[in-house]
Amino acid sequence: MGALLSRLNPQSLRILGLLAVLVLVVLFFSTQIPHYLNGRLFNRISSSVAIMALIATGQTLVILTRNIDLSIGSIVGFVAFATGGLISSHPDLGPVLLVTYSVLLGAAFGAVNGVLVAYGRIPSIIVTLGTMALFRSALVEYSDAKSITTSNLPHWLVNFPNTVLFQIGQYQFRAAFVAAIVVVLLVHFMLNRFRPARKLYAIGSNPEAAEMAGINTSATVFVAFVLAGALAGLAGFMFLARFGTITVVAGLGLELKSVAAAVVGGVNIFGGSGSVIGALIGAVLIDLIDTSLVRWDMVSEFWREAVLGGLILLSVAADTTLMRRLVNLRISREKAKFSKARNVQSQEVAE
Repeated sequence: MGALLSRLNPQSLRILGLLAVLVLVVLFFSTQIPHYLNGRLFNRISSSVAIMALIATGQTLVILTRNIDLSIGSIVGFVAFATGGLISSHPDLGPVLLVTYSVLLGAAFGAVNGVLVAYGRIPSIIVTLGTMALFRSALVEYSDAKSITTSNLPHWLVNFPNTVLFQIGQYQFRAAFVAAIVVVLLVHFMLNRFRPARKLYAIGSNPEAAEMAGINTSATVFVAFVLAGALAGLAGFMFLARFGTITVVAGLGLELKSVAAAVVGGVNIFGGSGSVIGALIGAVLIDLIDTSLVRWDMVSEFWREAVLGGLILLSVAADTTLMRRLVNLRISREKAKFSKARNVQSQEVAE
């Protein structure tokens, strides 16, 4: 078993472990909640996870560089409100232009964070903690105590999240979920196949070595924050389409959930390792637990945030333990190979 584990890379182990936990969670709640396993559960989770998948992906890009973005929920809220205000004033605006506006607005917020962190050399947790409050305050001023309502939005926007693209039995694959999956897979492909994107891992693993290798660390970190903001902007568009009614508290609490999804998904909080596929599974797991706890009468609603915090702690501890075990296994194997080679060499000399 140890030899098998040592042959698998850490990312594969994390994803396999996550899938196993996901199955166990489903099996557990199926014994606790009547009529739990059905198509409605999948349809409900897939609809809600679309937003979380996007912001978890953006958060992953930032965490890979040894940073963190606590303002991502405020960006989602502002973009959702601003996009709703734009389409309410210009109902003839096309989907492409509206999505582009949301993404660019989110990227602009991300650029603010990126400039302060990458070029101002201010710790990201300080910067984004401050911009989280600033962006939220800007939303309060921008909204002027008004709300965006579903009645002011065009039908194509309101119907977009629940539009069924195809169906397998009871399982519906809706537009918002499919779009989010496509974006996650695209980012995953870029991180694995696109050489400039691999710089995120290099910076997170060893910033000093990355600079010595000729990587412009400041520019790369800046781009990571801009991309995270752009994905948050797209999530803001999804948020508007799904909920319709947007107030100044839109997106509140998504900061913790985005970090939790990334960390639970196996993204190393200290940077340098992780995958957006893991973050996606982490988002599904968190949303599944959150939704299931609402339906489980034995647990109070007030414990949902506690469960989320516990998941973060357990994930960080499990990731540290896993990495330590893998390192020890590989060291043991190398020692065994070296010892075997020495014994063979000694036998050849003796003969």
